[in-house]
Amino acid sequence: MSDINAQIAEAPAAVAGGQGTVKDYFALLKPRVMSLVIFTAFVGIIAAPGTLHPWLAFVALLAIAVGAGAAGALNMWYDADIDAVMKRTAKRPVPAGAVTPSEALGFGMVLAVGSVLVLGLLVNVLAGALLAFTIFFYIAIYTMWLKRLTPQNIVIGGAAGAFPPMVGWVSVTGSIDLGSIALFLIIFTWTPPHFWALALWKKINADYSNAGVPMLPVVAGTDETRRQILLYSLLLFPVTLFPALTGTVGWLYLVANIALGVVFIWHAWRVYRIREGQEAEIACKKLFGFSTMWLFIVFALILVERAIGLPSFAPVFG
Repeated sequence: MSDINAQIAEAPAAVAGGQGTVKDYFALLKPRVMSLVIFTAFVGIIAAPGTLHPWLAFVALLAIAVGAGAAGALNMWYDADIDAVMKRTAKRPVPAGAVTPSEALGFGMVLAVGSVLVLGLLVNVLAGALLAFTIFFYIAIYTMWLKRLTPQNIVIGGAAGAFPPMVGWVSVTGSIDLGSIALFLIIFTWTPPHFWALALWKKINADYSNAGVPMLPVVAGTDETRRQILLYSLLLFPVTLFPALTGTVGWLYLVANIALGVVFIWHAWRVYRIREGQEAEIACKKLFGFSTMWLFIVFALILVERAIGLPSFAPVFG
């Protein structure tokens, strides 16, 4: 990280130290990612069998959100060198010099330890342990190791983003079962086509190539990326229906997701077939936009079923 440290040393804010504003530290938390974490963790809490006192549910949700923010801050600390050479990340607080690497590291570690202790001591130990593992996985396994090693990095990294609903579920039940795994698998399988559609649309290959990050479009090319998008989209269809087999959802979720899944595959097919010109760019843009909306709708349907009291299917197994 010598290059980025040299750049930061030249920045006035970094030389003074501690010059970052509240806005800068908030940016370290990756608030857009955090908002998705809060939403999916909340669905995990609501979908889980059993009840949790509203105050403890709030504590659990807050701890999960802070844990996600801690992971974001630690990610920005470690990735400061590659963030500095990519256009879309160069203005982040650490490469921009508003926050020093040591400040980002300290901030992230305090939040990580605090969130895990709060969740483990006030809610239940397994939920705290799972949150700790989520942070560890995102930083040590994904950020520090596999992100710079394999073109399947986004697939592996997607696991970290898929844990929040499971942590929410475990906060209620104190156990990991097939219902929580079903929610995990939805986000895990959704992440690759969602991100790769964005990569093709925004044409950020050069950014990752300059940073030495072996993202799939850089290493394998756009044609292979389109094929992978289609394959993961096809896999996502049965995965999305898995909660029905675990008795987590009912008819509204099932019928709506069959329709949503068909539309998702149709968009992925267009990305696969249309490979040149502005129409290809539009196809990628539409898939990315729909996949963003798709995830929200899929999880919101669970909330709607709970709110109106629709019965869930009897579990086939689990």
